[in-house]
Amino acid sequence: MSAALVTLSTASTYPDSTAAAFEVAARLGFDGVEVMVGTDADSQDPDALQRLADRYQVRITSVHAPCLLISQRVWGSEPWPKLERARRAAEQLGADTVVVHPPFRWQRDYAREFVTGIERMAQETAVRFAVENMFPWRAASRAFAAYSPGWDVRDEDYRHTTLDLSHTSVSGSDALAMAHDLGERLVHVHLADGTGLARDEHLVPGRGEQPCAELLQGLAADGFAGQVVVEISTRRAANRDEREADIRESLHFARTWLGQAA
Repeated sequence: MSAALVTLSTASTYPDSTAAAFEVAARLGFDGVEVMVGTDADSQDPDALQRLADRYQVRITSVHAPCLLISQRVWGSEPWPKLERARRAAEQLGADTVVVHPPFRWQRDYAREFVTGIERMAQETAVRFAVENMFPWRAASRAFAAYSPGWDVRDEDYRHTTLDLSHTSVSGSDALAMAHDLGERLVHVHLADGTGLARDEHLVPGRGEQPCAELLQGLAADGFAGQVVVEISTRRAANRDEREADIRESLHFARTWLGQAA
Protein backbone atom coordinates (compact mmCIF):
# COMPACT_ATOMS: atom_id res chain seq x y z
CA MET A 1 0.00 0.00 0.00
CA SER A 2 1.36 3.40 -0.97
CA ALA A 3 1.85 5.97 1.76
CA ALA A 4 0.83 9.60 1.51
CA LEU A 5 3.48 11.97 0.23
CA VAL A 6 4.35 14.92 2.47
CA THR A 7 5.27 17.86 0.28
CA LEU A 8 6.01 21.56 0.65
CA SER A 9 4.09 24.37 -1.01
CA THR A 10 6.34 27.10 -2.33
CA ALA A 11 3.85 29.49 -0.70
CA SER A 12 5.27 28.40 2.66
CA THR A 13 8.53 30.27 2.08
CA TYR A 14 6.97 33.50 0.82
CA PRO A 15 8.29 36.21 0.63
CA ASP A 16 11.42 34.20 -0.11
CA SER A 17 11.73 32.93 -3.66
CA THR A 18 10.41 29.78 -5.29
CA ALA A 19 14.01 28.58 -5.43
CA ALA A 20 14.28 28.92 -1.65
CA ALA A 21 11.36 26.52 -1.22
CA PHE A 22 13.11 23.88 -3.31
CA GLU A 23 16.28 24.21 -1.25
CA VAL A 24 14.39 23.94 2.06
CA ALA A 25 12.27 21.00 0.84
CA ALA A 26 15.35 19.07 -0.22
CA ARG A 27 17.33 19.77 2.93
CA LEU A 28 14.52 18.97 5.36
CA GLY A 29 13.49 15.78 3.61
CA PHE A 30 10.10 16.55 2.03
CA ASP A 31 8.82 14.09 -0.55
CA GLY A 32 8.25 16.79 -3.12
CA VAL A 33 7.17 20.36 -3.86
CA GLU A 34 3.87 21.96 -4.81
CA VAL A 35 4.50 24.98 -6.99
CA MET A 36 2.23 27.92 -6.26
CA VAL A 37 2.18 29.76 -9.57
CA GLY A 38 2.40 33.42 -8.65
CA THR A 39 4.34 36.58 -9.28
CA ASP A 40 7.78 34.94 -8.90
CA ALA A 41 9.09 34.45 -12.43
CA ASP A 42 10.47 30.96 -11.73
CA SER A 43 7.03 29.75 -10.60
CA GLN A 44 5.61 30.64 -14.03
CA ASP A 45 8.31 28.95 -16.11
CA PRO A 46 8.28 25.12 -16.38
CA ASP A 47 11.84 25.07 -17.71
CA ALA A 48 13.09 27.08 -14.72
CA LEU A 49 11.14 24.81 -12.38
CA GLN A 50 12.68 21.73 -13.96
CA ARG A 51 16.14 23.19 -13.44
CA LEU A 52 15.33 23.74 -9.75
CA ALA A 53 14.01 20.18 -9.42
CA ASP A 54 17.18 18.83 -11.02
CA ARG A 55 19.48 21.05 -8.97
CA TYR A 56 17.95 20.10 -5.63
CA GLN A 57 16.89 16.57 -6.58
CA VAL A 58 13.33 17.09 -5.37
CA ARG A 59 10.17 16.11 -7.25
CA ILE A 60 7.49 18.53 -8.35
CA THR A 61 4.36 16.66 -7.34
CA SER A 62 1.65 19.28 -7.91
CA VAL A 63 1.01 22.67 -9.48
CA HIS A 64 -1.32 25.22 -7.92
CA ALA A 65 -2.93 27.20 -10.72
CA PRO A 66 -2.85 31.02 -10.37
CA CYS A 67 -6.30 31.53 -8.80
CA LEU A 68 -5.58 34.13 -6.12
CA LEU A 69 -6.50 37.80 -6.29
CA ILE A 70 -2.80 38.71 -6.38
CA SER A 71 -2.17 36.39 -9.34
CA GLN A 72 -5.18 37.34 -11.48
CA ARG A 73 -2.91 38.59 -14.28
CA VAL A 74 -0.38 35.76 -14.14
CA TRP A 75 -0.48 33.76 -17.40
CA GLY A 76 -3.02 36.23 -18.78
CA SER A 77 -6.48 37.19 -17.59
CA GLU A 78 -8.60 34.41 -19.11
CA PRO A 79 -9.20 31.50 -16.68
CA TRP A 80 -9.51 28.51 -19.00
CA PRO A 81 -6.18 29.16 -20.78
CA LYS A 82 -4.59 29.42 -17.31
CA LEU A 83 -5.84 25.95 -16.40
CA GLU A 84 -4.67 24.58 -19.74
CA ARG A 85 -1.25 26.08 -19.11
CA ALA A 86 -1.19 24.62 -15.59
CA ARG A 87 -2.04 21.21 -17.03
CA ARG A 88 0.74 21.43 -19.61
CA ALA A 89 3.20 22.49 -16.92
CA ALA A 90 2.17 19.57 -14.72
CA GLU A 91 2.55 17.12 -17.61
CA GLN A 92 5.97 18.51 -18.52
CA LEU A 93 7.18 18.40 -14.91
CA GLY A 94 5.77 14.99 -14.05
CA ALA A 95 3.30 16.36 -11.49
CA ASP A 96 0.08 14.43 -11.10
CA THR A 97 -2.17 17.15 -9.67
CA VAL A 98 -3.29 20.67 -10.52
CA VAL A 99 -4.96 22.48 -7.62
CA VAL A 100 -7.65 24.94 -8.63
CA HIS A 101 -10.01 27.24 -6.73
CA PRO A 102 -13.67 27.68 -7.66
CA PRO A 103 -14.28 30.83 -9.72
CA PHE A 104 -15.02 34.20 -8.19
CA ARG A 105 -18.66 35.19 -8.61
CA TRP A 106 -17.76 38.08 -10.91
CA GLN A 107 -16.19 35.60 -13.36
CA ARG A 108 -19.69 34.83 -14.58
CA ASP A 109 -19.02 32.93 -17.80
CA TYR A 110 -16.23 30.92 -16.19
CA ALA A 111 -18.40 30.12 -13.16
CA ARG A 112 -21.32 29.04 -15.33
CA GLU A 113 -19.18 26.49 -17.17
CA PHE A 114 -16.80 25.55 -14.36
CA VAL A 115 -18.18 22.18 -13.22
CA THR A 116 -18.65 20.77 -16.72
CA GLY A 117 -15.43 22.37 -17.94
CA ILE A 118 -13.32 20.83 -15.18
CA GLU A 119 -14.82 17.43 -15.91
CA ARG A 120 -14.10 17.84 -19.62
CA MET A 121 -10.48 18.73 -18.90
CA ALA A 122 -10.15 15.80 -16.50
CA GLN A 123 -11.18 13.44 -19.28
CA GLU A 124 -8.38 14.74 -21.52
CA THR A 125 -5.39 14.08 -19.26
CA ALA A 126 -4.03 11.85 -16.52
CA VAL A 127 -3.41 14.97 -14.42
CA ARG A 128 -5.97 15.38 -11.65
CA PHE A 129 -7.76 18.72 -11.27
CA ALA A 130 -8.31 18.86 -7.50
CA VAL A 131 -10.82 21.60 -6.72
CA GLU A 132 -10.18 23.23 -3.34
CA ASN A 133 -12.66 24.10 -0.61
CA MET A 134 -12.83 27.83 0.07
CA PHE A 135 -14.93 29.95 2.46
CA PRO A 136 -17.44 32.81 2.62
CA TRP A 137 -15.94 36.28 2.71
CA ARG A 138 -16.88 38.47 5.65
CA ALA A 139 -17.05 42.23 6.06
CA ALA A 140 -18.47 44.07 9.08
CA SER A 141 -19.64 40.74 10.54
CA ARG A 142 -21.61 39.93 7.38
CA ALA A 143 -20.79 36.99 5.13
CA PHE A 144 -21.18 37.08 1.37
CA ALA A 145 -20.63 34.48 -1.31
CA ALA A 146 -17.44 35.29 -3.19
CA TYR A 147 -17.23 31.99 -5.10
CA SER A 148 -19.47 30.40 -7.69
CA PRO A 149 -20.81 27.74 -7.93
CA GLY A 150 -19.82 27.80 -4.25
CA TRP A 151 -17.01 27.47 -1.71
CA ASP A 152 -18.00 24.00 -0.41
CA VAL A 153 -16.67 21.39 -2.82
CA ARG A 154 -19.11 18.81 -1.46
CA ASP A 155 -21.92 20.61 -3.25
CA GLU A 156 -20.67 19.68 -6.73
CA ASP A 157 -19.68 16.40 -8.34
CA TYR A 158 -15.99 17.15 -8.77
CA ARG A 159 -13.93 14.11 -9.67
CA HIS A 160 -11.00 15.15 -7.42
CA THR A 161 -10.81 17.61 -4.53
CA THR A 162 -8.38 19.36 -2.19
CA LEU A 163 -9.15 19.85 1.52
CA ASP A 164 -7.56 22.94 3.05
CA LEU A 165 -7.66 23.08 6.85
CA SER A 166 -7.10 26.82 7.09
CA HIS A 167 -10.12 27.27 4.85
CA THR A 168 -12.31 24.97 6.97
CA SER A 169 -11.35 27.19 9.90
CA VAL A 170 -12.54 30.34 8.15
CA SER A 171 -15.78 28.73 6.94
CA GLY A 172 -16.51 27.12 10.31
CA SER A 173 -16.74 23.71 8.64
CA ASP A 174 -16.16 20.38 10.32
CA ALA A 175 -12.97 19.24 8.58
CA LEU A 176 -13.41 15.60 9.59
CA ALA A 177 -16.97 15.53 8.27
CA MET A 178 -15.84 17.18 5.04
CA ALA A 179 -13.11 14.59 4.55
CA HIS A 180 -15.59 11.79 5.23
CA ASP A 181 -18.17 13.22 2.85
CA LEU A 182 -15.61 13.64 0.05
CA GLY A 183 -14.48 10.04 0.42
CA GLU A 184 -12.31 8.84 -2.46
CA ARG A 185 -12.68 12.18 -4.21
CA LEU A 186 -10.30 13.62 -1.61
CA VAL A 187 -6.84 13.23 -3.14
CA HIS A 188 -5.02 16.30 -1.85
CA VAL A 189 -4.70 18.03 1.54
CA HIS A 190 -3.36 21.48 2.36
CA LEU A 191 -2.07 21.08 5.90
CA ALA A 192 -2.34 24.23 8.00
CA ASP A 193 -4.34 25.44 10.98
CA GLY A 194 -6.61 28.27 12.04
CA THR A 195 -8.30 29.71 15.08
CA GLY A 196 -11.70 30.39 13.56
CA LEU A 197 -11.04 34.00 12.62
CA ALA A 198 -12.67 35.43 9.50
CA ARG A 199 -9.33 35.50 7.70
CA ASP A 200 -7.15 32.83 6.13
CA GLU A 201 -4.41 32.24 8.73
CA HIS A 202 -2.48 29.19 7.48
CA LEU A 203 -0.91 28.57 10.88
CA VAL A 204 1.57 25.83 11.68
CA PRO A 205 -0.54 22.69 12.32
CA GLY A 206 -1.18 22.25 16.03
CA ARG A 207 -1.22 25.99 16.76
CA GLY A 208 -4.91 26.49 16.00
CA GLU A 209 -8.18 24.74 16.61
CA GLN A 210 -8.52 22.52 13.55
CA PRO A 211 -8.43 18.70 14.00
CA CYS A 212 -5.18 18.40 12.05
CA ALA A 213 -3.84 15.40 13.98
CA GLU A 214 -7.15 13.53 13.89
CA LEU A 215 -7.50 14.12 10.16
CA LEU A 216 -4.02 12.80 9.41
CA GLN A 217 -4.55 9.78 11.63
CA GLY A 218 -7.79 9.02 9.85
CA LEU A 219 -6.23 9.38 6.43
CA ALA A 220 -3.41 7.02 7.37
CA ALA A 221 -5.86 4.48 8.75
CA ASP A 222 -7.85 4.64 5.51
CA GLY A 223 -4.75 4.10 3.37
CA PHE A 224 -4.76 7.59 1.89
CA ALA A 225 -2.14 7.65 -0.89
CA GLY A 226 -2.49 11.24 -2.03
CA GLN A 227 -0.47 14.28 -1.07
CA VAL A 228 -0.37 16.14 2.25
CA VAL A 229 1.03 19.57 1.41
CA VAL A 230 2.45 21.83 4.09
CA GLU A 231 0.96 25.19 3.13
CA ILE A 232 1.62 27.59 6.01
CA SER A 233 2.16 31.33 6.16
CA THR A 234 5.62 32.38 7.33
CA ARG A 235 5.37 35.99 6.20
CA ARG A 236 5.73 37.24 9.77
CA ALA A 237 8.85 35.22 10.51
CA ALA A 238 11.62 37.46 11.76
CA ASN A 239 14.24 35.76 9.59
CA ARG A 240 14.91 32.67 7.50
CA ASP A 241 15.86 30.58 10.53
CA GLU A 242 12.49 31.24 12.13
CA ARG A 243 10.71 30.52 8.85
CA GLU A 244 12.56 27.24 8.48
CA ALA A 245 11.78 26.27 12.07
CA ASP A 246 8.05 26.64 11.36
CA ILE A 247 8.36 24.52 8.22
CA ARG A 248 10.37 21.87 10.07
CA GLU A 249 7.75 21.75 12.84
CA SER A 250 5.01 21.32 10.25
CA LEU A 251 6.86 18.48 8.54
CA HIS A 252 7.40 16.72 11.87
CA PHE A 253 3.72 17.14 12.70
CA ALA A 254 2.67 15.59 9.38
CA ARG A 255 5.07 12.66 9.61
CA THR A 256 4.13 11.96 13.23
CA TRP A 257 0.36 11.87 12.78
CA LEU A 258 0.56 10.00 9.48
CA GLY A 259 2.62 7.36 11.29
CA GLN A 260 5.71 8.10 9.20
CA ALA A 261 8.01 9.42 11.95
CA ALA A 262 11.43 7.76 12.11
